[in-house]
Amino acid sequence: MIKVERLLVNYKTLEEFKKFKEYGIQELSMLEDLQANIIENDSTSPFYGIYFGDKLVARMSLYQVNGKSNPYFDQHQDYLELWKLEVLPGYQNRGYGTALVEFAKSFRMPIRTNPRIKSAEFFSKMNFEPVKYDMARDKGENPLIWHPDIAGEMTPGESA
Repeated sequence: MIKVERLLVNYKTLEEFKKFKEYGIQELSMLEDLQANIIENDSTSPFYGIYFGDKLVARMSLYQVNGKSNPYFDQHQDYLELWKLEVLPGYQNRGYGTALVEFAKSFRMPIRTNPRIKSAEFFSKMNFEPVKYDMARDKGENPLIWHPDIAGEMTPGESA
């Protein structure tokens, strides 16, 4: 069973993040975010991950955004930004990325992400759609959004 857990903001997590950066995915490095927020064992971090044994093999950051100036959704509502989703090579295609996205969806809030070029197909399978507004593209972004289906959604952290 795949378990998503909130990552503590501490030096152990910082060391785990360095393993991701070694694979050359500079734009996805959460190292800088982590260093900016480091407070020993801060349990309210925006970072989530999946461990295989004692090794962090998948991670993402998930931020709640105030939707008052929201150009991405029809209604001005709060939403989640899913950033820096990454699964280490050797652990890909095992459901870890899907588990992270499903966990984010379990909060039953709209989600916005700006995926890497090679991940567009993955997010399409996860029912994310391109933003209809040209404003985002004017900023050099290519965001995808997901709207919750309130009827059948799970509660945060609940697994199927």
